Order: sequence, then structure tokens, then C-alpha cells
Amino acid sequence: MSPLKNYDEMGETESNRLQTAHDWESYKNKDFYDDGTMTFFWRAHTLTVLFLLTCVLIYVAIFEDENMDVGYNTKRGIVACVLVFILLGAIQTPDGPFRRPHPVIWRLVFCVTIVYELSLIFILFQAVGDARHLMTHLDRHLGRSLGEKDYGGNCNVYDGDRPGDPFHNVWDKFDAFVPTHFFGWWLKTLIIRDWWLCTVMSIMFEILEYTLEHQLPNFSECWWDHWIMDALVCNGLGIYLGMKTLQYFSMKPYHWRSLWKIPTYKGKLQRIIAQFGPHSWIDFDWKPTSSLTRWFSTILVTFIFLLAELNTFYLKFILWVPPAHYLNLVRLFIFLLAGAVSMRETFQYLDDPECKQFGRQSWVLVSIIITEFLIIAKFGWNTITLPLPTHVAIFWMIGLLALFIWTLWYFFVREKLLPSFRKGSGFFRSKAKNGISLKNGSHSRLKTD
Repeated sequence: MSPLKNYDEMGETESNRLQTAHDWESYKNKDFYDDGTMTFFWRAHTLTVLFLLTCVLIYVAIFEDENMDVGYNTKRGIVACVLVFILLGAIQTPDGPFRRPHPVIWRLVFCVTIVYELSLIFILFQAVGDARHLMTHLDRHLGRSLGEKDYGGNCNVYDGDRPGDPFHNVWDKFDAFVPTHFFGWWLKTLIIRDWWLCTVMSIMFEILEYTLEHQLPNFSECWWDHWIMDALVCNGLGIYLGMKTLQYFSMKPYHWRSLWKIPTYKGKLQRIIAQFGPHSWIDFDWKPTSSLTRWFSTILVTFIFLLAELNTFYLKFILWVPPAHYLNLVRLFIFLLAGAVSMRETFQYLDDPECKQFGRQSWVLVSIIITEFLIIAKFGWNTITLPLPTHVAIFWMIGLLALFIWTLWYFFVREKLLPSFRKGSGFFRSKAKNGISLKNGSHSRLKTD
């Protein structure tokens, strides 16, 4: 490729910088054919829900035997308030960007995240001992100090001292979290929808584990566990499968038919399965270097994502929740669903010039991540303030300095140099048009077709 073409392409790139990654106008005006949205199962049924709720409350008030146990009544009253709030939100809050399998699912997720945020705020106002005691109301086996598992230790891949099982160090690292890593990154890729961003986040988290292993023993792993089992195999294959799934969703046609208008049973079954897939599809092109604002926004998205990942480990360490406890799985499941909506809202907020308001699910999820970190900072201040080892601190200083210098060069220095490049390219183009080039200080005739 000639320098002349390179200069032309650089000029075209600069002129297209303000263009959005997705054609939002056509998306908003596009009419997705779906003749099944006005059926019984798609209506809100607000009066029906109000009638059923009233019947339950009448039963509790009039027909149920009175219980004098204050603790029992308090717990039941709190649970009832939470359920009524979630029920109210599920039928009254506006729909989000997702419509499958049913909008009520995503309204429920939104309300559940609000309840979770309120619970975190309540915990934030407690002492660390009282916060751990509160966990016993969810499971009486909680509230006990835990021992963190260290995945480091003997890092020999082949142990000649154990001829019967020389690879025992490798097999010891295979636990329930190996498939969790794989499926986790497959689903995260479906949420983020960008190979580069997923890969950067995967590598950055492994670097953070190296950085913070002096604070949490759970972060201490062998080098091959970090980079081969986690980053390359589990995370890498999960991201690859996620990209293949994204490719399928992107190429798939979206034309919905009512279940009762499909003649064959096979077609009906396929329609039922498709109900659990997307209603329509948008490819995410984050364009992190298209502008300085977009660059900082992408860095902020990456930072919040990594902070949410770290919160998972620090919360269970500080609140004494075992890694395999169902509460951790419930939290991850909520984050998975809410994160899908939040990433969709965030991408539109960054890319759609007509979108002026930050999405409500994104707002709640960011507030949850911040509140979780504040709980960690309050209850585990002595843990998170342990000083970084010298070599780790130097590594991060060099990395952040390199990021700062690259940002200055790309968005400021390079921007000032580009006009001079274009000006010079105009001179070369005029010479090339006449079949003349400058070579070794002398004029020589170019070969032209």
C-alpha cells in the first residue's frame, strides 16, 4: 500500500470520527414483525395482580392465626415488604431495552437490584461484627471465620517425587471454578460483545490477582494457573465461544410469528426455544480511540467491570461467606442479568447522540458496585491498605505512565501532526499526478499505466 493511500485513509478516518458505531435512527424506526405481543401473556394484568395481592393480605389480617414471636414476625414482615415492592415494580416500571423472554423478567431484575442496593446500604451503616451476624439470618452456618484457599504452593507441573501421580499439582487446581471461569467468560462476552475489550479485561484481572495476592491468599496462583489454565484455556475458550455465539446472533434473521400460526410441531418447538433468545440484535463497536471522551469512557467501563470482579472476592472474605455458598452464586446471577441490560444501556448512551440520560439499570448497578467497595473499605481497611510490594508498585507506575503518554500522543500530539501530514500528502499527490517522484534528491519519472 502506498504512502499516498495511507494519508488519504488517515484523513477519512478523522472525518468519520464523529459517526456512531450503530445506526440508531434506523433501529428506532425499524418495525420488527411480531404478531404475538398482544396475547394474554404479554399484558400487564395490573388489576388481576392487585386483586390477588388483596386476597393474600386479607388472609393474613383476618384468617391467619396470630404469632407472638417478634423475630419471626419481623422477618416475615420484611420479606413481605420486599416481595410487594418487587411485584409493584414488575407490573408498573417501564420496559427496558430487552424484550425476551418477557419484559417482566427484566423489570424483576431491575427491582431485585434495587432491593440489593438497599440491603448493601443498610449493611454499610452497621459495625463489622453486626454485619457478619446479619448474614446468619440468611444462613445459620454463616458468621464464622473462613480459611482462604491458597492455589500457589508447589508449582511444579511434573513432580518426579510422586511417580504414581506426577501431575497431581495440575489436577489439584481443577475444581468447580474451572467450568465457572469458562462459562462465565462466555456469558461476559455475550454482554460486552467485543473481543478486544474482553481480552483486555481477562488479562487485566490476572494482573490484578498478581498485584493483590499479598492481601488475599485466594489470589495466589502458579504462573501456569494464571496464564495457561485461566487466561488462555478457560477465559480464552470462553471468549472464543462467546464471539462465535455473537456471530450467530448477528447473522440470524429476526422475524417473529405467533405460535398458533406455525403449522408443525417442530416449528412450534423452535419458536418456544427462540423466545429465550434476543428479540433483535445490535453489534457493539465501542470505538475506544474515536475520541478522547470515548477513550476515557471505555477505560471507565473496564475499571468498573474489574472493580465488580474484585468485589466478589473481597466481600466473601470480609463477610465470611464461603466461596461455594449459594449467596455468591445468586449475586453473580443477578450481576449477569443486570450487567447485560447495563452494558446495552451504556453502549447506547455513549454511541447514540440522541440518548441524553444514563440508563436506570446502569445507574443502579454502578451504585451497587460503589456501595460494595465502600463496605469493603469500611470493614476491611487493614486488608486493602496493605502496601504493595516494591516491584508491583513499580510495574503499575510504569504501566500507568505508559497509558498516560500514549493518550497524550494519540489524542493531542498526533492530532497536531496530522494536518502537516495531509499538507505534505497534497504535495506528493500533485507530483504523482504528473508521474514525478522525488528519489535520492533528484527527479525521476514514475512508471504509469
